[in-house]
Amino acid sequence: MIKPIELVIFDCDGVLVDTERIAVPLQVALGAELGWPLTEGEVMDRFIGRSSASIHEDIVARVGDETAGIWRELFEERHREAVDAGLSAVDGLPEALDAITLPTCVASSGSHDKMRHTLGRTGLYERFAGRIYSAAEVRRGKPAPDLFLYAAQKMGIDPAACVVIEDSRPGVEAARAAGMRSFGYAGGLTPAGRLEGADTVVFHEMRELPALIAGA
Repeated sequence: MIKPIELVIFDCDGVLVDTERIAVPLQVALGAELGWPLTEGEVMDRFIGRSSASIHEDIVARVGDETAGIWRELFEERHREAVDAGLSAVDGLPEALDAITLPTCVASSGSHDKMRHTLGRTGLYERFAGRIYSAAEVRRGKPAPDLFLYAAQKMGIDPAACVVIEDSRPGVEAARAAGMRSFGYAGGLTPAGRLEGADTVVFHEMRELPALIAGA
Protein backbone atom coordinates (compact mmCIF):
# COMPACT_ATOMS: atom_id res chain seq x y z
CA MET A 1 0.00 0.00 0.00
CA ILE A 2 1.35 3.44 -0.97
CA LYS A 3 1.79 5.73 2.01
CA PRO A 4 0.39 9.27 1.88
CA ILE A 5 3.06 11.93 1.45
CA GLU A 6 4.14 13.48 4.75
CA LEU A 7 7.33 15.32 3.69
CA VAL A 8 8.43 17.15 0.55
CA ILE A 9 12.22 17.15 0.09
CA PHE A 10 13.56 19.79 -2.29
CA ASP A 11 16.88 19.76 -4.06
CA CYS A 12 18.35 23.26 -4.15
CA ASP A 13 20.25 24.07 -7.36
CA GLY A 14 17.93 24.06 -10.36
CA VAL A 15 14.85 23.37 -8.24
CA LEU A 16 14.73 26.28 -5.78
CA VAL A 17 17.30 28.62 -7.30
CA ASP A 18 18.21 28.97 -10.97
CA THR A 19 21.92 28.32 -10.47
CA GLU A 20 22.47 25.63 -13.10
CA ARG A 21 22.32 28.31 -15.83
CA ILE A 22 25.24 29.95 -14.04
CA ALA A 23 27.24 26.84 -13.16
CA VAL A 24 27.24 25.02 -16.50
CA PRO A 25 28.80 27.78 -18.67
CA LEU A 26 31.25 28.57 -15.86
CA GLN A 27 32.48 24.97 -15.88
CA VAL A 28 32.76 24.99 -19.67
CA ALA A 29 34.83 28.19 -19.54
CA LEU A 30 37.10 26.84 -16.80
CA GLY A 31 37.65 23.63 -18.71
CA ALA A 32 38.76 25.62 -21.75
CA GLU A 33 41.13 27.70 -19.60
CA LEU A 34 42.60 24.84 -17.58
CA GLY A 35 43.10 22.06 -20.09
CA TRP A 36 39.94 19.98 -20.08
CA PRO A 37 37.66 21.11 -22.93
CA LEU A 38 34.05 20.24 -22.07
CA THR A 39 30.76 20.81 -23.82
CA GLU A 40 27.68 21.90 -21.89
CA GLY A 41 26.27 18.41 -22.36
CA GLU A 42 29.37 16.84 -20.86
CA VAL A 43 29.20 19.19 -17.86
CA MET A 44 25.56 18.20 -17.37
CA ASP A 45 26.43 14.50 -17.50
CA ARG A 46 29.49 14.69 -15.26
CA PHE A 47 28.80 17.44 -12.72
CA ILE A 48 25.15 18.43 -12.34
CA GLY A 49 23.48 16.94 -9.28
CA ARG A 50 26.74 15.74 -7.73
CA SER A 51 28.54 16.99 -4.64
CA SER A 52 31.44 19.42 -4.92
CA ALA A 53 33.73 16.71 -3.52
CA SER A 54 32.69 14.28 -6.26
CA ILE A 55 33.14 16.94 -8.96
CA HIS A 56 36.57 17.82 -7.57
CA GLU A 57 37.66 14.16 -7.66
CA ASP A 58 36.59 13.95 -11.29
CA ILE A 59 38.59 17.06 -12.17
CA VAL A 60 41.66 15.87 -10.22
CA ALA A 61 41.63 12.62 -12.20
CA ARG A 62 41.74 14.60 -15.44
CA VAL A 63 44.02 17.60 -14.74
CA GLY A 64 45.84 16.78 -11.48
CA ASP A 65 45.67 18.13 -7.92
CA GLU A 66 47.23 21.54 -8.47
CA THR A 67 45.13 22.54 -11.47
CA ALA A 68 41.99 21.06 -9.88
CA GLY A 69 42.59 23.26 -6.83
CA ILE A 70 42.85 26.35 -9.03
CA TRP A 71 39.70 25.25 -10.87
CA ARG A 72 37.75 24.94 -7.62
CA GLU A 73 38.90 28.33 -6.32
CA LEU A 74 38.04 30.09 -9.59
CA PHE A 75 34.67 28.38 -9.84
CA GLU A 76 33.67 29.36 -6.30
CA GLU A 77 34.81 32.96 -6.86
CA ARG A 78 33.06 33.38 -10.22
CA HIS A 79 29.94 31.56 -9.09
CA ARG A 80 29.59 33.86 -6.08
CA GLU A 81 30.04 36.92 -8.30
CA ALA A 82 27.41 35.69 -10.76
CA VAL A 83 24.96 34.89 -7.95
CA ASP A 84 25.42 38.37 -6.49
CA ALA A 85 24.91 39.89 -9.93
CA GLY A 86 21.43 38.53 -10.37
CA LEU A 87 20.37 35.07 -9.21
CA SER A 88 16.63 34.41 -9.16
CA ALA A 89 14.39 31.74 -7.73
CA VAL A 90 13.19 29.14 -10.22
CA ASP A 91 10.18 30.54 -12.08
CA GLY A 92 6.97 29.77 -10.21
CA LEU A 93 8.74 28.39 -7.17
CA PRO A 94 7.63 30.97 -4.57
CA GLU A 95 4.00 30.53 -5.60
CA ALA A 96 4.36 26.75 -5.42
CA LEU A 97 5.83 26.95 -1.91
CA ASP A 98 2.96 29.17 -0.79
CA ALA A 99 0.47 26.52 -1.91
CA ILE A 100 2.22 23.47 -0.40
CA THR A 101 0.86 22.73 3.08
CA LEU A 102 2.97 19.66 3.92
CA PRO A 103 6.27 19.88 5.84
CA THR A 104 9.26 20.65 3.60
CA CYS A 105 13.04 20.54 3.77
CA VAL A 106 16.07 20.92 1.50
CA ALA A 107 18.60 18.15 0.73
CA SER A 108 21.30 19.34 -1.66
CA SER A 109 24.67 18.32 -3.02
CA GLY A 110 25.78 21.89 -2.31
CA SER A 111 27.52 23.01 0.86
CA HIS A 112 25.75 24.88 3.64
CA ASP A 113 27.75 28.01 2.84
CA LYS A 114 26.66 27.86 -0.79
CA MET A 115 23.01 27.36 0.15
CA ARG A 116 23.07 30.18 2.68
CA HIS A 117 24.34 32.39 -0.12
CA THR A 118 22.04 31.31 -2.95
CA LEU A 119 18.89 30.87 -0.87
CA GLY A 120 19.66 34.09 0.96
CA ARG A 121 20.07 36.08 -2.25
CA THR A 122 16.67 34.90 -3.48
CA GLY A 123 14.79 35.41 -0.22
CA LEU A 124 14.23 31.68 0.27
CA TYR A 125 16.56 30.89 3.15
CA GLU A 126 14.13 31.72 5.94
CA ARG A 127 11.49 29.44 4.41
CA PHE A 128 13.74 26.45 5.11
CA ALA A 129 16.01 27.57 7.97
CA GLY A 130 16.69 24.69 10.33
CA ARG A 131 15.58 22.15 7.73
CA ILE A 132 18.50 22.31 5.28
CA TYR A 133 20.75 19.29 4.75
CA SER A 134 23.94 19.00 2.72
CA ALA A 135 25.82 16.11 1.13
CA ALA A 136 28.74 17.21 3.31
CA GLU A 137 26.87 15.62 6.24
CA VAL A 138 26.77 12.10 4.80
CA ARG A 139 29.32 9.59 3.54
CA ARG A 140 28.09 9.31 -0.04
CA GLY A 141 26.50 11.94 -2.24
CA LYS A 142 23.87 11.45 -4.93
CA PRO A 143 23.12 9.10 -6.68
CA ALA A 144 23.56 7.18 -3.41
CA PRO A 145 20.49 7.44 -1.14
CA ASP A 146 22.38 8.63 1.94
CA LEU A 147 21.41 12.32 1.85
CA PHE A 148 17.69 11.75 1.35
CA LEU A 149 17.59 9.06 4.02
CA TYR A 150 19.44 11.41 6.37
CA ALA A 151 16.96 14.22 5.69
CA ALA A 152 14.00 11.90 6.34
CA GLN A 153 15.59 10.72 9.59
CA LYS A 154 16.26 14.27 10.79
CA MET A 155 12.67 15.23 9.95
CA GLY A 156 11.29 12.09 11.64
CA ILE A 157 9.48 10.79 8.55
CA ASP A 158 9.41 7.29 7.03
CA PRO A 159 11.23 7.37 3.67
CA ALA A 160 8.20 5.72 2.05
CA ALA A 161 6.17 8.80 3.01
CA CYS A 162 8.61 11.25 1.39
CA VAL A 163 8.59 12.75 -2.07
CA VAL A 164 11.69 14.34 -3.60
CA ILE A 165 11.71 17.28 -6.03
CA GLU A 166 14.77 16.98 -8.28
CA ASP A 167 16.12 18.28 -11.58
CA SER A 168 19.07 15.93 -12.16
CA ARG A 169 19.55 12.30 -13.03
CA PRO A 170 21.73 11.58 -9.97
CA GLY A 171 19.00 13.18 -7.87
CA VAL A 172 16.11 11.06 -9.09
CA GLU A 173 18.33 7.97 -8.91
CA ALA A 174 19.11 8.81 -5.27
CA ALA A 175 15.40 9.18 -4.52
CA ARG A 176 14.67 5.76 -6.04
CA ALA A 177 17.55 4.19 -4.10
CA ALA A 178 16.08 5.68 -0.90
CA GLY A 179 12.66 4.16 -1.62
CA MET A 180 11.10 7.57 -2.16
CA ARG A 181 8.83 8.86 -4.89
CA SER A 182 10.06 11.82 -6.91
CA PHE A 183 8.94 14.61 -9.18
CA GLY A 184 11.52 15.39 -11.85
CA TYR A 185 11.55 19.06 -12.83
CA ALA A 186 12.34 19.34 -16.54
CA GLY A 187 11.81 23.08 -16.82
CA GLY A 188 15.52 23.77 -16.45
CA LEU A 189 18.55 22.41 -18.29
CA THR A 190 18.10 18.66 -17.82
CA PRO A 191 16.08 16.99 -20.61
CA ALA A 192 12.95 15.18 -19.48
CA GLY A 193 14.25 11.88 -20.77
CA ARG A 194 17.11 11.89 -18.26
CA LEU A 195 14.64 12.17 -15.37
CA GLU A 196 12.16 9.49 -16.39
CA GLY A 197 12.04 6.21 -14.51
CA ALA A 198 10.34 4.22 -11.79
CA ASP A 199 8.37 6.17 -9.17
CA THR A 200 9.17 9.46 -10.92
CA VAL A 201 6.69 11.90 -12.44
CA VAL A 202 8.29 14.42 -14.80
CA PHE A 203 6.85 17.93 -14.96
CA HIS A 204 7.84 21.18 -16.68
CA GLU A 205 6.16 24.02 -14.80
CA MET A 206 6.86 24.64 -11.10
CA ARG A 207 3.40 26.08 -10.54
CA GLU A 208 2.01 22.59 -11.27
CA LEU A 209 3.81 21.09 -8.29
CA PRO A 210 1.25 21.65 -5.49
CA ALA A 211 -1.48 19.88 -7.48
CA LEU A 212 0.89 17.04 -8.38
CA ILE A 213 1.77 16.54 -4.71
CA ALA A 214 -1.87 16.68 -3.66
CA GLY A 215 -2.77 14.05 -6.23
CA ALA A 216 0.10 11.67 -5.44
